[in-house]
Amino acid sequence: MFAIVRTGGKQYRVAAGDKIVVEKLAGEAGDTVTLDDVLLAGDGGELKSTDGLTVSAEIVAQAKGEKVIVFKKRRRHNYRRKKGHRQQHTILKIVAIGGKKAEAKKAAPAKDEGPKAEAPAKGGADTAVEAKAEPPKKAAATKAKAEDKTTDAAPAKKASTKKPAAAKGE
Repeated sequence: MFAIVRTGGKQYRVAAGDKIVVEKLAGEAGDTVTLDDVLLAGDGGELKSTDGLTVSAEIVAQAKGEKVIVFKKRRRHNYRRKKGHRQQHTILKIVAIGGKKAEAKKAAPAKDEGPKAEAPAKGGADTAVEAKAEPPKKAAATKAKAEDKTTDAAPAKKASTKKPAAAKGE
């Protein structure tokens, strides 16, 4: 039996006993990994349903790929950059194909015993009233301070030095 699985954005054709190199997966050597994203499964020439089908694999090793040299150059600008990169890989050994997914049981919605007055939702009516009530108090306090300063000695306003614009078309 074979299957086509998707992991790390790539697709792999696997059969029991195969070893494949995939993008890094969490885990250590000896751990068992379940690949849930099965795209196609078959046995010989006939295809099988992939509903709930999984592929179980064992992590053989965590390894790094070959070094890739990234060299950038711009002619006549004295610009050269050299970087290296080694991709992280996981080596998997396919143990079995055909395990079933554990179905996620949906919990029945709990019945409401009464109105939820204990915890209002964000932006509820209570919080909106409190938020609107605070800013006017602060504004009133700053106005009172400003009036105290102006009552002692109010500086005379300067007369405008700008000349009025001449009316056009007269």
